[in-house]
Amino acid sequence: MNKYEQLASDIEEAIAAGTLRPGDRLPSVRETVASRGVSPSTVFEAYYLLEARGVVEARPRSGYFVRRSRDAAAEPHSPPPRAESTSVAVSDLVLEVLGSLRERDVVPMGSAFPSPWLFPLQRLARGGAAAMRQLAPDDLLEDLAAGNEDLRRQLALRYVANGVAVASEEIIVTSGAMEALNLCLQVATRPGDVVAIESPTFYGCLQALERLQLKAVEIETHPREGVQLESLRQALARHPVKACWFMPNFQNPTGSLMSVDKKQALVDLLARHEVPLIEDDAYAELYFGARRPPPAKAFDRKGLVMHCSSFSKCLAPGYRVGWTAAGRYAGAVERLKLMSTLSVAVPSQVAVLDYLRHGAFDKHLRGLRAALAQRQQQALQFVQQSFPAGTRVTRPEGGYLLWLELPAAVDALQLQRLALARNISVAPGHLFSTSPHFHNYIRLNYGHPAAERMQEAVRTLGQLVVELAARR
Repeated sequence: MNKYEQLASDIEEAIAAGTLRPGDRLPSVRETVASRGVSPSTVFEAYYLLEARGVVEARPRSGYFVRRSRDAAAEPHSPPPRAESTSVAVSDLVLEVLGSLRERDVVPMGSAFPSPWLFPLQRLARGGAAAMRQLAPDDLLEDLAAGNEDLRRQLALRYVANGVAVASEEIIVTSGAMEALNLCLQVATRPGDVVAIESPTFYGCLQALERLQLKAVEIETHPREGVQLESLRQALARHPVKACWFMPNFQNPTGSLMSVDKKQALVDLLARHEVPLIEDDAYAELYFGARRPPPAKAFDRKGLVMHCSSFSKCLAPGYRVGWTAAGRYAGAVERLKLMSTLSVAVPSQVAVLDYLRHGAFDKHLRGLRAALAQRQQQALQFVQQSFPAGTRVTRPEGGYLLWLELPAAVDALQLQRLALARNISVAPGHLFSTSPHFHNYIRLNYGHPAAERMQEAVRTLGQLVVELAARR
């Protein structure tokens, strides 16, 4: 355990023992440095971790305080999913809801992307233009399906830096993470097959299953701890599951984070059944702690984990540069890409490559993570101030999404339509499951609006929720 993790653990034990009580102020950074003999950065990392866990809260110009509300009731429920597999049909609803995001005057709290103003787009453009001018004509036609060789090498180096052994030959560059996920799903299944998915799950997963005529069996997913392995064991025993599509790190929509031990147990369980795991890891760089959480891919010894990610959420939205480290399926994924989209646009690849080489990517990520962590605390404060009693909300340790359980009488789809009339978008829970369990849930994106605009939007949403709850 690192020093900051030990300090955070000691503070949590003091809170559990009643030594520190709700509302108490934590010792200042200076006091803790003197008493513990640690560096200021260690204290800050411990307090950031506790803040991300919802244990403490920062108050401007006052310091850190033990949160007054930290009971289980503040966390959304995890309804048991259907036991049977089912067909999927969500595309029409997804298109209806997401169509509102094209309007610039809409506060995009239903968006799946953070604000583009958080990214170094001008630096990317300059670097990409310079790299294209230096590109030899023959290089335009090399490595079409697999992707730029130097970019794949850079990706492999980042895997190694995070303790994951991945060869560049295993990596296929794709048009965003969605193409990577779809290609992996397609090589692992045939129409009519059963795929295990989270409950709730990312609507892009449901759309992919619908397009490929696959059936879904939903696995219980805790809003903080992620996939429940016992629920998965039961599904594997009852159904001929051909693949799993999970997000172990900062899951969309809940923001849940599976522990390292649970990730390893997940990979071991699927290895025993010879079931491939399609790992959606698009948010892994957006952690609020001291280090990036490892992917499930780190524990893969049989090549069954197809790890998928992209730069869309952490560096270059709109550039559509993603990838998969597809294990034993790499050859099949490359062939399928060759037969479908052939190649990712070369300018996008070389722009991202130039930034990885010269643009201080990790420095950018540190600033991005700090901005998102601050926005999360603001969003949680606004929700607490504006939403009625009985509202439950997640406190993810990374990403930019909150998952809210509203009073049972509130229909999230009706809320979405009323909010849109006031130029605010939300993502209703109906988008994230094949079942009606999440009719009173919404996903909110706190990575987009500025604090003042977000506060006003959340206040309006809270008023609408109060009105809808009172009608029933």
